[in-house]
Amino acid sequence: MSEVLTLTYGYTAKDLAAVRAYVQRVAPAIIARTYYDVDEDTFAATPSTMERHLRGMLDGLVRVAIEQGSPALAEHLRASVRKHGEPKLTAVTFRMVTEAATLAAAAPHASHSIGRWFRPRVASRLKGEGIATLGALIAFCNRRGGSWWRSIPRIGAGRAAVIVAWLRRHETQLRLRVDADVSDGNYARDPMVAADVVEVRPAGTYQVDAGGVGQSGSAPVRLTLTPLERMAVPHGLSGIDGENRSVAFCYIQARHDLEAARAYLNKYRDQPKTLRAYTKELERFLLWSVVVRGKALSSLVVDDCEAYKDFLKKPDPRFVGERFSRSSPRWRPFASENLSPESQRYATRALRAAFTWLVDVRYLAGNPWKAVNDPKIVQRETAMQIHRALPADLWRRLRDELDKRCGEDGDPKLGMQWRVVRAALLLMGDSGLRREEAADAQRGKLRVSIYGTLERPVWELTVIGKRQKERTVPVSIATLEALKAHWADRGRDFMAPIDLLNPSGPLLSPVTIPRTPASRAKHGAKHDQRINEGEQGYSADGINRLISRMLTIIVETMDDLSLDERVILGSVNAHAMRHTFGTQSVADEVPVDVVQKVLGHASLQTTSIYVQAEKKRVLEEVAGYYARRAESATTGKRDN
Repeated sequence: MSEVLTLTYGYTAKDLAAVRAYVQRVAPAIIARTYYDVDEDTFAATPSTMERHLRGMLDGLVRVAIEQGSPALAEHLRASVRKHGEPKLTAVTFRMVTEAATLAAAAPHASHSIGRWFRPRVASRLKGEGIATLGALIAFCNRRGGSWWRSIPRIGAGRAAVIVAWLRRHETQLRLRVDADVSDGNYARDPMVAADVVEVRPAGTYQVDAGGVGQSGSAPVRLTLTPLERMAVPHGLSGIDGENRSVAFCYIQARHDLEAARAYLNKYRDQPKTLRAYTKELERFLLWSVVVRGKALSSLVVDDCEAYKDFLKKPDPRFVGERFSRSSPRWRPFASENLSPESQRYATRALRAAFTWLVDVRYLAGNPWKAVNDPKIVQRETAMQIHRALPADLWRRLRDELDKRCGEDGDPKLGMQWRVVRAALLLMGDSGLRREEAADAQRGKLRVSIYGTLERPVWELTVIGKRQKERTVPVSIATLEALKAHWADRGRDFMAPIDLLNPSGPLLSPVTIPRTPASRAKHGAKHDQRINEGEQGYSADGINRLISRMLTIIVETMDDLSLDERVILGSVNAHAMRHTFGTQSVADEVPVDVVQKVLGHASLQTTSIYVQAEKKRVLEEVAGYYARRAESATTGKRDN
């Protein structure tokens, strides 16, 4: 049965199904639960109001069938009313009545409620994302693109295709258009992946796209924007004849600005995080230079750089969009219209460094960014957001809750997810690892320390941290047991001898691989959803997403959590567990220099922030004690 309803004589398909059930003598209370939403359909609140509504709909359908149907049907209905006082319908006559009623079908409108056209379960899921009307649904689809349905629980590709196909059939009535790359199952026409090379041009060369059916007035110009690796620019803006090009012998083989930018980024090919950050800043500046400023990168002067500084304060809305794959035509260089002052300063410094290098290799004659001041920022007391660290009691209860959920007999796949989340949280919360370090941690680097004893063995893990510095951190027994359970889910023996010639094997790895092309390509899974050999670990972002998703479930379902505790857990990400280790270890009087070594801080001053946080907590607790004692003394005097 279709997930999308149709209106017949003012009644939707669910109304007709409800009346059909009523004709078949199904109880009104059961009909109300099956077809209607009490919050939206007030007539379904009680069996009596439900029955009155059903009888009214049935009378209306019979009335229009008598008026619009065949003479034989009309005479049959009149005779039934004369004999029984009401029409007695069979399955055949009811179908004839509904067919006659289709002569007065209603048309959808953008302002119509989702519940009027979609089945209750589908409507409730859409409303859970804040989608209340058909117009809001189309806007949501157009904003999210081809995978719009992925964020909505239990709306898969099949249901999404039915919904989008129906919206497209009614574009004229809705006076709204669903974008071409929003999937309706006709994947052949969907440009889900942009062309290999995309030329970007100045904004004035694009045509205005009204973006709707029957809409009047102008709309923003739709720009073609693309990441650096697939970017091409017109010859006149390529920088081949840039005004700032050096006349001296150039140390790099770069014919134009794009090749020069790629040569600079190639320096950081072995530093993934740095490469990603610098690529983002350079491609933003290149796109702005061509599309907004209409100048080649190698022709920009100080005034242009100052203009870009102003642009960063509030980027053009056409440059801003939700996060999409870099292969998607919906990709945009900015995810927010409000860049923080710190982000603006970082962009300025990154571009100044890039231009300095281009001057040093004699591609550019001078660096205009040298004459541009950094954006002003407020000097923060501490750059680290250690306030996200979990309090000791909440951290203990979270661990207990994770143990309980990992041991529950229910959905086996969900149990595996809980076990990998527990292992990841303990790895970061007990050993102070960054999420990148946890993602890259290998089994071959985890071993029994020579400093332990038979009664109290100590395990240690060697990781590669920031600035490519190697360090060794202790691993708790609880973490070890969590890792063993996770490895058992992967079908592997955690305690098996390590192959010294091939010791690789990620400590954390997905057990169930989603059936998406990207996931299958990354993990090498063809038909089997579980992987035992040649495993690939989680990415740092993958661990963060998994933790956030599972903690959201805990926030919504865990008992005995106060509102404040739910807020704290709701804001926790993977990195907060590292701060949890820092604050809890200092609170437990672990020497600061030891905490520094475990966390891998370059400076003891950085680690001392956790000491300050602990001092603040001590003062707050004692201040509370003073206040309670003063209140108790006052109460005692009154009693006397």
